Amino acid sequence: MATEYITLDLDSALMTQYLGLVAGIDEVGRGALFGPVVAAAVILPPFALEELTTAQIRDSKQLSGYRRLKLADKICTVAQDWKIGFASTAEIDRYNILQASLLAMKRAVFKLKVQPQLCLVDGNQRIKDLLMPQYTLVKGDERSLVIASASIVAKVWRDALIIRLANKYPMYDLVANKGYGTKRHLQALQQYGPSRLHRMSFRPCQIRY
Repeated sequence: MATEYITLDLDSALMTQYLGLVAGIDEVGRGALFGPVVAAAVILPPFALEELTTAQIRDSKQLSGYRRLKLADKICTVAQDWKIGFASTAEIDRYNILQASLLAMKRAVFKLKVQPQLCLVDGNQRIKDLLMPQYTLVKGDERSLVIASASIVAKVWRDALIIRLANKYPMYDLVANKGYGTKRHLQALQQYGPSRLHRMSFRPCQIRY
C-alpha cells in the first residue's frame, strides 16, 4: 500500500484563521519504561508548509532515525519558534503517564517566545491551564503538518537524551530500545533491577526478589 502523506488543507485553513500563529504539540516516550516523557511545541510560518510537505513530513514513528534527524534540522531551521518540555520519571510515577504527558506539553507551550493564537494538540485530551485556545486532534501526527513536525522534533530530542543516559546505564540496551520494553530491556530489569530513571509505576519495572 502506498504511503499517504499529510496534506496542507487543515494547517492552511487554521493558519489563515489564526494569522499563522498555530502551534503543533505532540509528545513522545509515553509507553517507555525508562526516562522522561518529552513534548515539543512548534510554530511554522505559512510559507514553510509547502516546503515541508514536499519533504514528506509525517508521523515520526513512520520515519527512519536518519530521516528524522534530517527533517528535525529542517523543521527547527524554518520554524518561527519551537521548544521542548518534559516531565521527569518521578513526575510520571507521581501523577500518572497521561497527566505527565499533558504537563510536558504545557511546559513546551509556556517556553515559546512567540505566543501562538491556537494550540493544535495531538490526541483527545486538552492541556490544563493554557492561556490560549486549543484544539485536540486524534491521530494529529497523521493529519496535521505542524503536529507531525512537533512529533519529529520531540522524538529526536528524546532519543538524543536517552543515548546520552545510556553511557551511565549500559546494561539496559538503551541505545537500541530508547527506553522501551524490548526483550533485552526486560531481561536486564530481571537481572539488575530498575535504575532510578525507570518508571516504578509501570508494571515491568516493579521487580521483586
